[in-house]
Amino acid sequence: MNPVATSEAEAPRKLESFLLDVSEAMNTTLDVDTLLTRIGEVVRRVIDFEIFAILLVNEKTQELRVRFQIGHDVSRVEKLGLRVGVGVTGKAVERREPILLNDVSQVDYYLEGHEGVRSELAVPLIVKDKVIGVLDLQASRPNAFTDEHKRMLTLLASRIAAGIENARLYTRVARQARTLELLNEISRELTGILHLDTLMQRIADHSRRVVEYHMFSILLADEAGTKLRHRFSVRFNEKVQIKTEIDFGDGLVGYGAQNKQAVVVPDVKKDPRYIEINPETRSELVVPLIHQEKVIGVLDLEHTKRGYYNDTHARTMTTLAAQLAIAIQNARLYERLQKEEQRLERDLATARELQFRLLPAGFPQLRNADIAARYEPAHAIGGDLFDFLDYSLDRVGVAIGDVSGKGASAALYAALVSGLLRSTAASEPAAAEMLSAINLSLRERGVDAQFVSLIFGIWDDHERSLQVANSGLPRPIHCRDGQTMTVQATGLPLGLFDDAEFDELTLQAEPGDVIVFYSDGVTDSRNQYGVQFGRERLEKVVAASCRGSAQDVVKAIFDATCEDCLHDLPQFDDKTVVVIKVR
Repeated sequence: MNPVATSEAEAPRKLESFLLDVSEAMNTTLDVDTLLTRIGEVVRRVIDFEIFAILLVNEKTQELRVRFQIGHDVSRVEKLGLRVGVGVTGKAVERREPILLNDVSQVDYYLEGHEGVRSELAVPLIVKDKVIGVLDLQASRPNAFTDEHKRMLTLLASRIAAGIENARLYTRVARQARTLELLNEISRELTGILHLDTLMQRIADHSRRVVEYHMFSILLADEAGTKLRHRFSVRFNEKVQIKTEIDFGDGLVGYGAQNKQAVVVPDVKKDPRYIEINPETRSELVVPLIHQEKVIGVLDLEHTKRGYYNDTHARTMTTLAAQLAIAIQNARLYERLQKEEQRLERDLATARELQFRLLPAGFPQLRNADIAARYEPAHAIGGDLFDFLDYSLDRVGVAIGDVSGKGASAALYAALVSGLLRSTAASEPAAAEMLSAINLSLRERGVDAQFVSLIFGIWDDHERSLQVANSGLPRPIHCRDGQTMTVQATGLPLGLFDDAEFDELTLQAEPGDVIVFYSDGVTDSRNQYGVQFGRERLEKVVAASCRGSAQDVVKAIFDATCEDCLHDLPQFDDKTVVVIKVR
């Protein structure tokens, strides 16, 4: 048999087998590292090489970098970057055609990477008319590679290029999916944190999971939106305090804030906008925090390695920043609300103290009557009031009122009524005259949607008699010998009508009698089952306690209405009670 004929007959089978092996290698994996390893293994079966490399083109820098190698000095190839057009591999990419050198010493563009190399075969990897890299084979003997090797690799190059491109695409998509999943996880956690300092720390921790950094800062814009202030900074894993202010437009962070765009700087030393804070910084990434089209701050990431950050990092952090801006804004609003609540609590505490100081410091000391009173607001401050006013000839004015509404406005209106009562008492008007005078004064002041229900009585201690007029409060209870009666005093609230008139009656008391004035917060109290306390039960409490002192009666009433307090039920309305016990 003719050996040449046999060789020629085996060549197509050998090529076919080679093609099948490469196709199988590329069809069984989408992992780039695994794919490149298998390509190297398949090529070695048919071509005897000593050094093998797959170099890929960096589109941005137009450099070739070794992505996979066999036989190279690892420490050298990790740092090796060849410009397109330089060396055998660079020429193959530039010319877009394979280069076969049987003796590398015969060409002037050969760059010695390994001592003793004599033969080299470089085949460009082209997909969709774009060169993505190059296959490079080297050997220490001359004529190690043949035209057949060149033809085989050239036929396979497009398939290998397509396989590499698909694997790279798959890797990018998988990485993006993982990144988006991570960003979603981070967003869910951070949007639930309302304490700003805690949020800042968690943002720093989670940002490192997305993009590595050596220095990290969060700067927040002031209310005017003209300056950035460092709110949180970490430097080489240590939290640091930075108190500098940066105007919008100044430095890299100011530029990013002013232009509402991410800033990627490969070498800060070459950027005139850079303001040095950390001398170790070489590359920097600035990402604005934008909420409702307004810049509320920036994220600033810095690294000691030049060219560390790229556009992919910028896109990833920009996606995260959109959620971080919401979380930060919510936390800032919560922080402001907390401060406002604390201020309001202090104001309410002061108002409560002042309101109680407006109440009488003690009770009138009389020969023929014992007087006691108690006031409990439903909230920090309330709209009930009571007062005792000195009249001549052993007489004392007794007032109890309930202002419409609750809270600060009711408390202020109650203070106004108290002031009017005291100023009017100087002329010692009768009970009905007092109500008419207060009504006129309130109408003159024209406070809309506010009124007060008020009972005013004048106790004559010498005669043991009570002159009383009512303007909307529950009718008083009169208890004698354990039997309760209703004091039929009624009338319209004060501050609603200009021409309101008020009835007046005089009650002649006897020793042992008890007269109870109260606001509707007492009878309107409800227990845990929603049952109202009511006037009937109040009369029973008064009847059961009327043999005690005035203070005993007051205590009995509040003890009965406060049974609900044991069940932690909120008090619905202010409660006020004034009791006169005739000696």
